[in-house]
Amino acid sequence: MNNELIGISSSVFSENLRFFMTIKTSTFQNSIRILLGLIMIYIGIGHLTFLQIAFQAQVPSWLTKQKNLIDLIIITSGIIEIILGILMVVGGKLKVKTGISLAIFYVLIFPGNINQYVNEIDAFNLNTDTSRFMRLLFQPILVLLALFSSGGLWFLKNRKQTN
Repeated sequence: MNNELIGISSSVFSENLRFFMTIKTSTFQNSIRILLGLIMIYIGIGHLTFLQIAFQAQVPSWLTKQKNLIDLIIITSGIIEIILGILMVVGGKLKVKTGISLAIFYVLIFPGNINQYVNEIDAFNLNTDTSRFMRLLFQPILVLLALFSSGGLWFLKNRKQTN
């Protein structure tokens, strides 16, 4: 019986994998996906180099105040951003999973943006409460763009119909 269950599970997995790989995106979606990818690569490089100090201020104080841990968070997030950026630019068979992963990443880093707003931290030319608040409003748009441009939005909307 376990073998039958495993066979069914692997069959469902194979169908879902094929479903992921067959999602087509338009030229407009691909353009947005590539642009998001290039932006993520730039920001990731910034995490590791010329924007590292500004990004250190984004790490919420409730998360940690230890400099070494803050540095580790900044370096790790920079590497993740570069990887996600490259995968968004390349697209291909992983574009849907990459778009969903990038959307999740945007949600995970949202507390840093809230921290900047609540604690009135001036960084990235966001030197007023209004500009910091507008950044908060822009984060859900980034989530939607990552999902839309990769076909992830279509996948999430239609996945229940395939199971």
